[in-house]
Amino acid sequence: MNGLLGALLFILLAPLLGGLVAGVDRILTARMQGRVGPPLLQPFYDVGKLFEKENVVVTTAQNFYVLAYLAFIVVSGALFFAGGDLLLVIFAFTLAHVFLVLGAYSVHSPYSHIGAERELIQIMAYEPMIILAAVGLYMVTGSFFTGEIAASTVPVILYLPGVFLGFLTVLTIKLRKSPFDISTSHHAHQEIVKGITTEFSGATLGQIEIAHWYENIFLLGFIYLFFGFNPVLGIAAIAITYFAEIFLDNTTARLRWQAALQSGWAAAAILGILNLAIIGYIMGGA
Repeated sequence: MNGLLGALLFILLAPLLGGLVAGVDRILTARMQGRVGPPLLQPFYDVGKLFEKENVVVTTAQNFYVLAYLAFIVVSGALFFAGGDLLLVIFAFTLAHVFLVLGAYSVHSPYSHIGAERELIQIMAYEPMIILAAVGLYMVTGSFFTGEIAASTVPVILYLPGVFLGFLTVLTIKLRKSPFDISTSHHAHQEIVKGITTEFSGATLGQIEIAHWYENIFLLGFIYLFFGFNPVLGIAAIAITYFAEIFLDNTTARLRWQAALQSGWAAAAILGILNLAIIGYIMGGA
């Protein structure tokens, strides 16, 4: 029953919270750049305008792939907040981004294709570290189920500091922040042409933005798993992490895709595997 309630709350509230987070992101970004910035609710106004526009598509396949992308993002987040299996959540989450890539490939646009290729590179960059994070959480708490991990009284962050730092490294890629915003210029910092979303418009682009809101709430919820033993500390960690991401986004220039790939794999190899090896050695000797 609690799992079903968690899933329903995510489906209903995540777009609202995600939109508010996007609004805070824009305001803080503007302040860091010496501007007043838009109102807090501006992301909702922008998405509302997108749904009012004529839905011009290059190919009808776009609509299917974007709808599938949105659906699997919602499913992965609902499973996560329902206390489901973390490995199944990661599988659904990855599959969602494959549909987005297919949507970009379905049109004959070089900008869209380059964005799709970069999105695939991003997936290859962050996926190993996210899987290692799931394995680390299992080794410490004895469960792959997010409900049991979040309810665990074990101070997970003390056992997995390397895994957490590695997760933060790939989180920058997942949140599409500089210096690793390589598949699209999410806030138009880097380029005018928006990579993987170049050929999407109207309601279709609105669905992608809503999926991004769902995705952000899911990723912030993932941070909480490391601090589940202390909910207040968990919420504080989420707020500090997101502020650090905004600061990083506004103080760094975008790197080449090779740097994103190397950073993701280095985080997995050095921070992730080393941390898990130490945990395995300690638990094996206990």
